[in-house]
Amino acid sequence: MTSPHVLIVQHAPWEKPGRILDNLEDLELPIEVQNVAAVKKPEFPHFDELAGVVFMGGPMNATDYDKYPGLKAEAKLARAAIGVGKPVLGICLGHQIVANALGAKVTHAEEPEIGFSTIKRVDKHDYFAMWGKELNVLQWHNDEVSLPDGAQLLARSAATKNQAFRLGSALCLQFHLEVSAALLEEWLDESSMVKWLKKSQIAQIREDMSQYDAQIQPLAEQVFSGFAARCNTYMQSL
Repeated sequence: MTSPHVLIVQHAPWEKPGRILDNLEDLELPIEVQNVAAVKKPEFPHFDELAGVVFMGGPMNATDYDKYPGLKAEAKLARAAIGVGKPVLGICLGHQIVANALGAKVTHAEEPEIGFSTIKRVDKHDYFAMWGKELNVLQWHNDEVSLPDGAQLLARSAATKNQAFRLGSALCLQFHLEVSAALLEEWLDESSMVKWLKKSQIAQIREDMSQYDAQIQPLAEQVFSGFAARCNTYMQSL
């Protein structure tokens, strides 16, 4: 058994935890990063030693178990963690993995939602204490997911009904608060991320980041520092 730590599950090299990691490191929380999507029988850390779990984004479908059998194990881990109150954070694909693990349905969106768009807050919770009613955030997804039974819907957009939800110890976001300006440039340098985008669309995403990042950063800090604090509290109980 290892010492208590936070597990970050990645699905692509460029889908980094970004600001999430910054806030975990601020509290000097030990972390482990794994990418197990393509692994048939992944070996996660000992469950009792996990102080929290982060499920990051990725290019695959949350239920593509034939090609990515590890996703089924991730869903099982998400259910188990939420079942005992371990802090869980899901981002984009991670949002869909957790929601699906809790009984929600993943569907292919009519059109991809890529670039900055407006989300609307529909409810309040300490996990997601957004100021005001609207915020422009970075989206990058082709799929969407329904709301799990018993979950509290926190935000939606015109294109996607479930943009953020809370259920028990889990907070899941369809959008990308974790992406800083520097990390965005890594995304835009990744050919698989931009192969369907026009140069004008890429330029618009850069322009929007420069315009909205100052508004996004405080919300990201609130969300991810809160998650880190919950992980720290849970770790102290182990």
